[in-house]
Amino acid sequence: MNFLAHTYLSGDDDDLKIGNFLGDFVKGRLNKLHNSPYSEEIIRGIALHREIDFFTDSHPIVRQSIDRLQPKYHKFSGIVVDMFYDNVLAKNFHHYSTVQLPDFSQQFYDLLIERKDEIPEPMERMVNSMIKRNWFTSYATYEGIEWALKGISQRLSFKSGIENATEDLKNDYDLYEVEFREFFPQLIEHCQKIINANA
Repeated sequence: MNFLAHTYLSGDDDDLKIGNFLGDFVKGRLNKLHNSPYSEEIIRGIALHREIDFFTDSHPIVRQSIDRLQPKYHKFSGIVVDMFYDNVLAKNFHHYSTVQLPDFSQQFYDLLIERKDEIPEPMERMVNSMIKRNWFTSYATYEGIEWALKGISQRLSFKSGIENATEDLKNDYDLYEVEFREFFPQLIEHCQKIINANA
């Protein structure tokens, strides 16, 4: 899952949202983070991020989506599926939240600004871009997904071709939407159990 889904799956807990947002950028074993600048609540968010990734990457429905793209994008297919699923979530956000996507997006951007001292310096440029370009709301459009995939492609060490993957989303959108709609409620339930267990 990508940024929009990770944020949504954090529920209403701001610390979980921050930790979940940092999940891809904070490396190492969780038990070694207890001496880090991060609070226990943020560490729980990082743990939630990793659990979301593990559940998603090992799920047979997600595997179907990845396998469809494997011949073209090989080991980068999972990255593409993450973006495709955020597109489906953004387009159908009203099915999962009583908060409209533009409002949800702005609330998260405001949180990032409010908690900027907790965001690692290497992430500042990305955060500024996220807010300025309104990433979450843009994910509902093919143009937004294409722009995001181009950005990811430029950061990869190897030529991936994923900057062209939006055409695959357009061609097989119905398939990805069906797979997402079947998978995402299971992921929501899984995350809620984790959050409740740690409350």
